[in-house]
Formats: sequence, structure tokens, C-alpha cells
Amino acid sequence: MKFLSMFFLLAFVVLVSPVFAGPAPNRLASVFSDNMVLQQQRAVPVWGNGSPGAAVSVQASWGKSASGTVGVDSAWQVRLQTPRAGGPFTLEIHVGDSLFTLKNVMVGEVWLCSGQSNMEMPLQGWPPNAVIDSSAREIREATYGDIRLLTVPRAASLLPLSTFNARWVECSPATASGFSATAYFFGRALYKKLHVPIGLVHSSWGGTPAEAWTGLDTLARFPEYDTVLSKMTAARESLGVFARWLSQYPMIDMRGTVAPDRWAGLKFRDDSCALAAYPDSLWPTMQLPRLWETTDMGNFDGVVWFRRTIEMPKSWEGRELVLELGPIDDMDITYVNGTRVGGYESEGYYAMNRVYTIPTTSVRDSLLHIAVRVLDYQGGGGIWGNGQRMRVHPAGSDSSIALEGTWRYWPVADLVSGVFYIFGPSGRGYFSRPYLPIDVSSFTPASLYQGMILPLVPFSLAGTIWYQGESNVSNPGLYARLFPAMIRNWRDVFHLADMPFDFVQIAPFAYGGASHSELLREAQFKTLSLKNTGMAVTLDIGNTKNIHPGDKQDVGSRLALWALSKTYGKNIECSGPIPVKVTRTKKFVEIRFDHAKHGLVLRDTASGSGFVIAGADSVFHPASVRLVNDRIQVSSPNVHHPLAVRYAFTDTSMGTLFNKEGLPAPSFRTDGWVVK
Repeated sequence: MKFLSMFFLLAFVVLVSPVFAGPAPNRLASVFSDNMVLQQQRAVPVWGNGSPGAAVSVQASWGKSASGTVGVDSAWQVRLQTPRAGGPFTLEIHVGDSLFTLKNVMVGEVWLCSGQSNMEMPLQGWPPNAVIDSSAREIREATYGDIRLLTVPRAASLLPLSTFNARWVECSPATASGFSATAYFFGRALYKKLHVPIGLVHSSWGGTPAEAWTGLDTLARFPEYDTVLSKMTAARESLGVFARWLSQYPMIDMRGTVAPDRWAGLKFRDDSCALAAYPDSLWPTMQLPRLWETTDMGNFDGVVWFRRTIEMPKSWEGRELVLELGPIDDMDITYVNGTRVGGYESEGYYAMNRVYTIPTTSVRDSLLHIAVRVLDYQGGGGIWGNGQRMRVHPAGSDSSIALEGTWRYWPVADLVSGVFYIFGPSGRGYFSRPYLPIDVSSFTPASLYQGMILPLVPFSLAGTIWYQGESNVSNPGLYARLFPAMIRNWRDVFHLADMPFDFVQIAPFAYGGASHSELLREAQFKTLSLKNTGMAVTLDIGNTKNIHPGDKQDVGSRLALWALSKTYGKNIECSGPIPVKVTRTKKFVEIRFDHAKHGLVLRDTASGSGFVIAGADSVFHPASVRLVNDRIQVSSPNVHHPLAVRYAFTDTSMGTLFNKEGLPAPSFRTDGWVVK
């Protein structure tokens, strides 16, 4: 998991752009484009901007129309009645003297898909460490013209944003490969059962907490956020200064690009930094290995060069050498004596140890000039890891020179809200940045709500799926209050009071330390008390050593079961066993379950049932479990007069209890004691 990505408020940049001088341009909201899906049988909002007083008309090829006028605030909105699912259709939208024609529009079921990295993880995965099961086959078979995909670009903001740079696409191997795997498998399962067009709006960001996805008005009711919200208010003026400073630099706009190779071949006017003779004596120094967030640089995403010159033994000259740098977060291009010796220019390799061969042609004298260009697009950045992994040595030899220690560095580009601002190596560039009293990052409360949710409002949705929680494991008590509040917040802002909200209970994982992720899972379980929510359990399909499990097929399918059963009224089981009644006797504790009318099953119990039981002394012992129809009787010869039962109630407990339909029970407990 990667944290603390710095994405500053792009809204201030547009304030200094000449395109926004004068009358507001006529435009549609960003969510409207060719290939889109509109929610069926509903009066759906269609909106945008224009010159105040201009006439607006919308004509759909299914025979319905709507009209209105641009308001004094330059905003307009009309409601268009949609038919039963079908298509393709055409929309003609007149705003003043502008005509927008949207083609290949479908009408069907539209779902918002959001959360952190397990929702963001694409069908192609993040190799080599995070891969989707059967990814290559799934991508080859991802040809579904009636499933349409839209990915909202990452953007963190202190003010509400209204636009983004992305367009709807038809689902195909080319477009599905970079799309959320969980969302894709969910949409595919719906399509195969409903046989209607499916629209999937994907808006997620790895490593992010729930508070970043929650609105300011909601967070203001939580005293835990008082201090940071005050700082955010104070920072708005400084961000205007920062944005005007950024606007002087050339840009590379990465927003809306999802191709796996999108980071390769980018030019930052910095080729000279790779040269052996480049004069770097005025560059500041940094002790490596370390993430630059732990230095005076703070939270920074962008491109930084690192350079170091070493003198090697005379006996190494003309020999093939091996350069080891440890892991580099996220990507690198590495040079020795001006020659490129290696690099990784795609996502997913931030934990990969860099080991590169230096050819004999680059080992011509006693000096090695090592230059590493590091590109960090989110989270921690830099050359990090174990210092013992940083060394250079002849191939096949144990003799080495350590590279841990002092390196020179120079930032050449800042990545802000998906846009690179290029300083290059000349001038003060990065070192003249205006001071900001607060880092606006993907962790900042409300920042993603304002940057990645509000631009979609008030698009008409059938419901939302959500996979998040890992970044809130440290404070499950707060999450138990925050998560339901966030759901209500989204329902309010989309004007869908009972909008279905189906979420994933996080999978087992060895977080380490004093974490108790079982309490976060408990907080999620309790959220089921909120109307029109559903929870897909993943206790049996997690990976305790990898926070990004590869089985996203079952995750998507289990989310779809909730939608099919509760939203679309299909007669199918959607949940694993849910405990609903506890009875205590002198010998055992009996627990009755809902969603178990055909009975219960225990699986994979070789290492234990996952159940523990305790009496008045609060000491838990491994328990025996007896299945009786929709009930279990839990006991232990070591516990007389049992009071409490816990199931799968640790960080890494895997699921053993299922219903006959094969769906797992969530972790749970019958006590309210302090968890130690």
C-alpha cells in the first residue's frame, strides 16, 4: 500500500488560464460523451455550462426532449426522460449557438465503482507483485459492446471541481485491461443476468482513507477533523499563489491516459542530467536509501534525478559490472557514464530491487558516474529499502563498493493533479516553490470527494459499489461512525435517498504491529444496519501476505449477487451466513444465522475452525463447532459456563464457515470486550 500522494488543487490553475477569461464557454458536463450509458426509465439530469440566458434544448432519438435556460451563474440543467434499456441512441444538445451530438448512447443500468487500490487494481494487474488471476485470458475475453466504461482521473482538491478529462469507451480487451478488475467482473455478472447495457463509472485511488471521499459538511460533524479542516480553510489563498507559480512552466497532461506504457518516453528537458560530465556540484544532497517524503522535500510527486560518482579499483576497468540500487518508487531510468543500463517505466515495480548490468564499454576508466531518473506518480517516492542492497561489483565477484550514503539530487518536474509541470535542470525551479501551509494529498479529508465525486453529481445512478478500508485499519472506532456517514453523504448529494450501496469487507492480511483489522471488518459488518447496503465477504479469497489478492472475479461476482437480489429482485442468495441470535447454555453457545436456510458448512479446518470461546475470565480457547441446520453450537472442554464466541477475529483469520450456496460468513464476535 502506498500513501500520501500530493495532488494540488488544479482549480486554481484554470483561474489564471486565458481560456477562462470572458464569457463562460458552452459545454456539457464531463460525464457526457459518446458511448455513454444513461440510467433507464428515469428523468435523468443533463447539465453543463454556457452564457447566462442562452437557450438549452436536448433531443433524444428515442423521442423525448427537454429544454431550459442557462442561469446567471453560467450553469444549466434539464431532466430528460429515458426509456427502457436499449440503444444505441443519439442525443442532440443545443446550448446557445453550440450543438453537441452524442452518438452510440445506451440506456441501461449505471453503477459508480469507488474505493482504494483493491478497487483501482486493473484487469492487467500491477505485475510482478500484484496480479489478477487468469488475467491474460480474462482480457482476451473482455469483448462486451454493451458494457461501457468511464474512469475518472485522479484529482485531489480543496474546492469543488466540476470537470475532468475522460470519455466513455466500449468494453473491449484494449479498454478493459486498464480498467478496474473488481468493477469489470461486477458489471459482467450484471450483464449476463440482466441482458441490458451496463455503465460502470470508476472513481478510485489506491491507499486512500474514507475521510478523503467524504464531504466537508459531513466531516464538520466529527471533532476529529476540526484541526485539519481549519488548516484547509487557511490554505486556500496560498494555493492560488502556488497555482499561478505553476502556470509559468511547460506541461505534460497525463489526465485521462490509462495505457500501461503511458509513463514511458516522457521528456522533461533533462537529458543532460544523464551525462557523465554533467556539473552537479551545486545540487543539494540526500542520504540514501530513503523515501524523499521523509526529507525536507515532503510530499512530492514528480521526477527527481539522483547522481553519484565513485572511484573504483584499477582491476575493475574493462570488466562487466553489476549495479544494485534496491527498490525504486515508482519508476526509474538508470545511466552509468552516460549509457542507459536499465529502468522500469510502468506501474507496479515500486518494490522491485533494481539490478542492472554495466557493460564493459562503459567501464573505461576509474570513475563511474551513476545517474538515476526517478518518476513517482503517487505515494512515497525515491530510492528506498535496505542500504546493503545498494552496491556495485564485478559480475561474479563478492568484492563491492557500497552506494549507501550521500547522493546529489535535483527535481525536474512536479506532478500535480495529473499534470507534469516541467522545471528542467536549469534555474531554481522546484526550490523556488511558494510555501503551502498544508499538503493537499489523496489523504486530505474531503479532497477526493471534491475532486473525483462532485464532478459526477448529479449523474443518475442505479447504485454504488465500494472496496476500501485498509487505510483506516488504524482507527476502526472512527470508521464505524465515518463510513455510514459517508454513505448518507453520497446519497444526499446524488439526490438518491435509498441508493443501493454494496461494499467489500476487507480481506485477511498481516498488517503487523498492534493492528486489529478484524475491528475494521466489524465496523463494516455493523454498517449493514444501514438501509439498502450489502457486504461481499472475502475471508476465503484473501492473501495474508499480499494486500492485493488476485481473485477479483469472486469479489465482483459477490457484489453482483447483492445487486441482483436486492436491487433487481432476482431470487438468488446474496450473502453468506449472518449471525442473528445468540443463546448461552451451561455447556455451549448457540448462534443462529440468517442466509442459511439450506444449512451450514465448515471448510478448510485443518488448522482450526476459526472459532474461539471464553467464559467470565475473558480467556479465549480454541472451540469445537457442531452444525445444526441454520445454527451452530460452540463449546470447549476448557470453558465452563461460556459467555463469548469469536469467529475469524484476527488480522489473518481465513474463512471456514459457509452456507450451502458457498458464500462465507463474515468475521464476528458475540462480546463487546476490549480486543487485546
